Amino acid sequence: MSEEPSPITPDFGDVHQPVVTSSSALRWLPWLDVLKAIGLWFLSVFLLLVIPLLAVVPYIIYKVQAAGGVAALTPEALKSDKMLIFWSVVGILPAHLLTLALAWLVVTEGGRRNFWSEINWGWPKWTNPVAVTLVSVLTALVLYGIAFGATTVYGGEKTDLDIMIESSNYTRIATALVAFATAPLVEEVIYRGIIYPALEKVMGVGFAVAVVSMLFAGVHVYQYRTNIAVILVITLLSITLTVARAVTGKLTPSFIIHLVFNGVQSVLIVLGGFLDKNLVK
Repeated sequence: MSEEPSPITPDFGDVHQPVVTSSSALRWLPWLDVLKAIGLWFLSVFLLLVIPLLAVVPYIIYKVQAAGGVAALTPEALKSDKMLIFWSVVGILPAHLLTLALAWLVVTEGGRRNFWSEINWGWPKWTNPVAVTLVSVLTALVLYGIAFGATTVYGGEKTDLDIMIESSNYTRIATALVAFATAPLVEEVIYRGIIYPALEKVMGVGFAVAVVSMLFAGVHVYQYRTNIAVILVITLLSITLTVARAVTGKLTPSFIIHLVFNGVQSVLIVLGGFLDKNLVK
């Protein structure tokens, strides 16, 4: 009996051979995440500067037409214009939303990854979500108590934020809305959801906490430059939020602390307008 010829298997090459990545390329990948994170931070700051300016352009055009020319609008008049201030605050909302959209594109690489898992959103392991929430809320209230005490004892001059919210009740409400509805989420995603883990991978926890805390506090310095007590409070808040992110390994506790802190401030901002009216009467 003759043997049957064995079937011929076509040679397609080493199709199952794993792709080998050089060690040097792997070593630089974390630094690429750092560059993307810092680039996104620069974009977020740029958007906060530019979009509110663009938001007031239609109003300025209207004022120029109503005044009969550019010469009639002095810098002093524009600086004290209540509606101009209001629209500049409203312009922060689209800036925040666009920043969040850019963060989603960077983190998910155009939708190929899960956004929330990539920024470590969620509850710390082996903990009770209710307990974490209570501790986060309590931390925020203690922080606000320290802030209230420091600013009350020290006093200091009015900040740009104080002058802005006192310009009109419309601006008060708009400021409170931004501070509560968008600022905590957007800022936590950028600073402690994207920048912090990127820095932690290459430089360690201590360096990441220091840099992120400095960046977050730094962008608020100009706004509060006339009151050192407020700057110190913002710095304390920034350090607390970043340490919470480092200790828990998750972003949710930091977000809750930030949300409650800003929420208390937002309520007082809105109520301040009614209290001032009653005091005047």
